[in-house]
Amino acid sequence: MSPLLRRILLVNALPPALLAVALLYLDQYQDGLLAAEVEAMRTQARIYAGGIAEAAVRVQEDRAILVPEQARPLLRRLVEPSPNTQARLFDTAGVVVADSRVREGLDGTVVTEPLPPPVERSVFSAAVAALSERVMLLLPGAARTLVVVDDRPDAQSFDWQPDLGPERQAELRLALEGGVTPYIRRTPDGRLLVSVAEPARRGAQAVGIVLLTREAREVDARLLEIRASVLGLFLLALALTVAVSVFLARTLANPILRLAGAAAAMRQGRGRGGSVPADLLERRDEIGTLARDLQAAARALWARIDTNERFAADVAHELKNPLTSVRSAIETLRRVADPAQQHRLLSIIAEDAVRMDRLISDISDSSRVDAELSRIVAGPVDLAPILGVLAELHETLRDEKAPHLLLRTPPRLVALGVEDRLVQVFRNLIGNALSFSPPLGQVWLRARAIGAEVEVMVEDEGPGIPEGRLEGIFDRFYSERPQGESFGQHSGLGLSISKQIIEGLGGRISAENRRDGTGHVLGARFVVRLPKA
Repeated sequence: MSPLLRRILLVNALPPALLAVALLYLDQYQDGLLAAEVEAMRTQARIYAGGIAEAAVRVQEDRAILVPEQARPLLRRLVEPSPNTQARLFDTAGVVVADSRVREGLDGTVVTEPLPPPVERSVFSAAVAALSERVMLLLPGAARTLVVVDDRPDAQSFDWQPDLGPERQAELRLALEGGVTPYIRRTPDGRLLVSVAEPARRGAQAVGIVLLTREAREVDARLLEIRASVLGLFLLALALTVAVSVFLARTLANPILRLAGAAAAMRQGRGRGGSVPADLLERRDEIGTLARDLQAAARALWARIDTNERFAADVAHELKNPLTSVRSAIETLRRVADPAQQHRLLSIIAEDAVRMDRLISDISDSSRVDAELSRIVAGPVDLAPILGVLAELHETLRDEKAPHLLLRTPPRLVALGVEDRLVQVFRNLIGNALSFSPPLGQVWLRARAIGAEVEVMVEDEGPGIPEGRLEGIFDRFYSERPQGESFGQHSGLGLSISKQIIEGLGGRISAENRRDGTGHVLGARFVVRLPKA
């Protein structure tokens, strides 16, 4: 069993467990049932006591005397409708005068009829009932009762004996005054017996005590029904909990384990074409989102690896050319004795060294851009002052025949980006436009806000971009230089680095040609779009 499945089972099983524990604490409900039972028996005992006081008493010298011969049949007739009830009548001395379960046989013998035996219960019912055995209960109010266990086989529910001690006399006085607390006990065979005592009075004179003992089968039956219902609900909830937990484990834990296996396969170099299972990619829940994101991350990582491999190959190729030129010049220099030729060869070597230095610097900058953009967070950058400073700096330092840089931008234009890297991009684009523009030509630097984006355009009056190279000019080491410029003055990484920076900031960069009404190319246009802050 996986740890996640154990946690799911634990969390889901807690509510049913609390439900099961709750069934053991039905004391308050049982107290209410017992209180109602005691109150009903009190009423019944008062009726019996009133009937006996009226029909089984003779008055002699202004004193009421209990007549046992009349009380016995009367008591049996009163109890007949209640087969689970035993009634006993005591005189004021505490002697048993009549018992509803004792009668005379035809031959004059005394026959005792015990209470009906308990109803047979099933194993399940007995198990449920056992949960409530030996429980101490306190009923509220005037009907406070105490449930006890009496293990004596001959235990009586009201065991006053003819020979009365001081304690029995005190209890008798309380009974005659109606103050005996109801007595509740559970017998060894599991029956719940309730006893109440009420005095039988003729006028203001007490003539005896009626003691009722009843087996509270309805109380046990109701409690048993409730406990059985709660236990049944618990078992059903437990079964549903286990089923739901297994379902959650199959739909959550197992897919996560499969995604972990796919990630491990990627780490080991397998799954270049996608190692995430197809059924997980098709899911429309959080697991499916995670699977698709993992697959996209893996593909992006493989694309980055492929790009780095191509970049390393391109770097090796670009460095090999000047190194070959330097080696050839050095070998020729060893065989040439003419000072003029030696000087020209040394110039070639120096130019190649400068070219390699520039190339290595641009390569280092290109490699650093990715790492830097992955660490920094884009923030609001006002482009208006940046573009203004670049235009002013060019106009201040430009040569007499250099193109003019014309700026068109609103006073404030805030985009999301990184200031240093945006300055690098705009310097690359401006420098590229100036290098292609004719002497005393014009380069336009325009900026504006369009919807949720900020757009910056750099336009020149140069020959434009070959139609098939509008996307290729952003490739690494692509070089399309103007006529008359010496070879090796540029590494071909400027536009590639600019694209890296803009796309890393969540923007876009594109190139197109400026045309007049007849379709004639007037120059090139580079467009940069960044998210508005």
